[in-house]
Amino acid sequence: MALADSTRGLPNGGGGGGGGSGSSSSSSEPPLFPEIVELNVGGQVYVTRRCTVVSVPDSLLWRMFSQQQPQELARDSKGRFFLDRDGFLFRYILDYLRDLQLVLPDYFPERSRLQREAEYFQLPELVRRLGAPQQPGPGPPPPHSRRGVYKEGSVGGGGDELLPLGYLDPEQQEGASAGAPSPTLELASRSPSGGTGGPLLTPSQSLDGSRRSGYITIGYRGSYTIGRDAQADAKFRRVARITVCGKTSLAKEVFGETLNESRDPDRPPERYTSRYYLKFNFLEQAFDKLSESGFHMVACSSTGTCAFASSTDQSEDKIWTSYTEYVFCRE
Repeated sequence: MALADSTRGLPNGGGGGGGGSGSSSSSSEPPLFPEIVELNVGGQVYVTRRCTVVSVPDSLLWRMFSQQQPQELARDSKGRFFLDRDGFLFRYILDYLRDLQLVLPDYFPERSRLQREAEYFQLPELVRRLGAPQQPGPGPPPPHSRRGVYKEGSVGGGGDELLPLGYLDPEQQEGASAGAPSPTLELASRSPSGGTGGPLLTPSQSLDGSRRSGYITIGYRGSYTIGRDAQADAKFRRVARITVCGKTSLAKEVFGETLNESRDPDRPPERYTSRYYLKFNFLEQAFDKLSESGFHMVACSSTGTCAFASSTDQSEDKIWTSYTEYVFCRE
């Protein structure tokens, strides 16, 4: 009898346990967002954890991914959550959200724009840090921010040794002791306006205040279609992307905001790059900007290939593809 009571009680106990489990599962709601979140920020794709984007309470991302429903947020064609902001600068926003630390490259000209992005995402502590006076970081500062001259007499030029103001070579010391003026001191004190103690020269200026000479190479890969031999018309040229090669400071001076630096974002101003490209696809617009900045074309090189649109019917249109580079110089 006791055995029967014992066996009779087992289902009741099991039912009670099941009821407790059901109560627990009903009280805990399933997460609305996945643990791994894909973001499309201005065309740049980022993949991160949900806990990262909600790490700062009351921020814009915190409200989006904790106070709203997934169906309320904008998405792109592939289902990623879409934000119409600067995709390049968002990498620093995401870095800050990971450990709440602000770490920027030594050469970072986009500080004010990043502060604007931090204000949009409602990150007050990051806004405060970006607005604080900059502390000199490790490593040498940009060449154009150092007071001094190079041995060859050029400001910020190449890999020449930077000499402090007032430095005299042994030959100059003899002339200085005899009362002769020091060429180094004259160069160090000269400003674009001709006075002394004037503003520092920018990377694209020479000692006399004029724009520095240099070369910029424009390249593009394009294609166009020529009709059948009996036809005189040809379809228009298609340019996928215009690349810019040369010194960083010159490229930024000429093309400004139309220069896309996303593939080489932290390049110092006196270094060279071949990874920039333009935000527009019109060669003539690039030529106009170079001409307005005092550049003129000195060389051009092009290669091309031809193929028929159909491998079976060679009477069809011919498709030409080419790669062309234009070399511009400013003396």
